[in-house]
Amino acid sequence: MQIKRSSRTALLFLIPFLVVILLFSLFIYFSVSNYSENYLFKLLEARANKVARENIDNNLLDSNSLSNQEKEDKLPHEKDYFIPINKELNITAEAKKVGINESFFTDAVNKGSAEFVTKQYLYKGIRYKSKSGDFIVITAAENYFEINQAKNLINTLLFAMGIASLILLYIAFYFSKNIFKPISSITEKVKEISSENLHLRLNENNSNDELNQLTMTFNNMLDRIETSFETQNNFISNASHELRTPLTAIIGEADVVLSKPRQAEDYVESLKIVLQEAEKLDNKTKALLFLAQTGFNGKAQKFDKVRIDQLLWDVKENLENMNSKNKIFLDMELLPDNPMKLKVNGNTQLLHLAFSNIISNGCKYSDFNTVTVSIGASDDFVYIVIKDTGIGIPKDEIQYIYDPFFRASNTKNYEGYGIGLPLTRNIIRMHNGKILVNSIQGQGTTVQITLPTWKPERV
Repeated sequence: MQIKRSSRTALLFLIPFLVVILLFSLFIYFSVSNYSENYLFKLLEARANKVARENIDNNLLDSNSLSNQEKEDKLPHEKDYFIPINKELNITAEAKKVGINESFFTDAVNKGSAEFVTKQYLYKGIRYKSKSGDFIVITAAENYFEINQAKNLINTLLFAMGIASLILLYIAFYFSKNIFKPISSITEKVKEISSENLHLRLNENNSNDELNQLTMTFNNMLDRIETSFETQNNFISNASHELRTPLTAIIGEADVVLSKPRQAEDYVESLKIVLQEAEKLDNKTKALLFLAQTGFNGKAQKFDKVRIDQLLWDVKENLENMNSKNKIFLDMELLPDNPMKLKVNGNTQLLHLAFSNIISNGCKYSDFNTVTVSIGASDDFVYIVIKDTGIGIPKDEIQYIYDPFFRASNTKNYEGYGIGLPLTRNIIRMHNGKILVNSIQGQGTTVQITLPTWKPERV
């Protein structure tokens, strides 16, 4: 396949060049031919005028005769004809004598000049006026280009085309082979990559050519695919565990209760346990469904102008009402003078949920120490920074914080499902925003959220 592909590419290189060389050769041939012909016609015209002056003006020929003049300065195989123009002129007979067509004589008489070309000779005719009368003076000479140069020029051009074709063929095959060599190498490497070894990558070089750009793009795609596979595997592992745990508790409690007759109080206690585990299962299922819904592009959601500072005041009030231990401080020092810069195009309920998740996590994992929320804005973006002084996230685990049901290893003493951050990221993405999490274990976590400001639609 590679040989056929290289051959096709070589031909694609070769054919246009051969066409150009052929056209260029034809151009050279006809240019040289026309130049030689025009140049010889000028010489013939000059000779015609000269022999006319020498013979007609000096009365060296009889007015009714046809003469061939031999001179030392004649052109190769030159023939000179002097034909008087009078009532006795028979153009048909004269044309047969000279060996050219009648229109040549007609043009010479009427236009004063005529030209005729055969493979052997070039004929130039002029109308010459003298005291003795008007004459048609014809000078013929050997068609030097056709006889002596044309064949040699054709052979030279054919030889040059042959040599050029061989050189171009070699260059075309050489370049086609080198062009497809890295592509073939990439193809072979790609064939080795599967779901079992997504860690493999294509070799990148330091050049900035299109092929290296393709390699880098493919490697970036593999990075995303590998991350997606890891996220999916982690999600399946965690989801199955999180959903199986309450189901196992419910089934186990039901088996224990039904194993033998018990007192009413035992049944009530067992039903409380079953209800508690069922509520956990219901909450996790709802969280999963809501997480899946926010993974779409958000077109079904209703968006409107939202004031971020007012939204955060509502979040603060709501969280403090839900749990009096929550302590939230809103830092308004960086608020812009123009309140329009604090407006974003968004869904109030979704944004409220996203900020509630982040701030409540900050309160919970800092053992209800104060969580600081700072607000700033530029002409294009609103910035919200949420900072706590809690337990932080281990450095080697921060890459998994957006995996559903993932919980850091230092959160075992805290309740939670591991849905808050993935849900928040989906909501922020729906609003064309960005979320950045920085954390140091034992010192706290800082979350920066960036949202584009609301812009009026241009008509």
